[in-house]
Amino acid sequence: LYTKSNYPPYAGGGGFIMDGPLAKRLHKTSETLELYPIDDVFLGMCLEVLKVSPVGHEGFKTFGIVKNKNSKMNKEPCFFRSMLVVHKLLPPELLQMWDLV
Repeated sequence: LYTKSNYPPYAGGGGFIMDGPLAKRLHKTSETLELYPIDDVFLGMCLEVLKVSPVGHEGFKTFGIVKNKNSKMNKEPCFFRSMLVVHKLLPPELLQMWDLV
């Protein structure tokens, strides 16, 4: 389905932040490309057309977080303080995180 040898840079799952004008430009661009079945990659394809590169941020934990279940740190709100998006938490873990924060 994809003719190039590598995917363009893209924001990997879970979430991302952009300003309103970029969202409008992405919407217009998305209508000019053939829809690709991997949404993250499709966003990257649209960004590539616009010559915009995604930038990583430490607060986005799109592959989950490393937790030591025996550590008291995981029960402290400060453990989660700098996280903006956390992927792969189970519902009970999400509830616990929100209770702490």
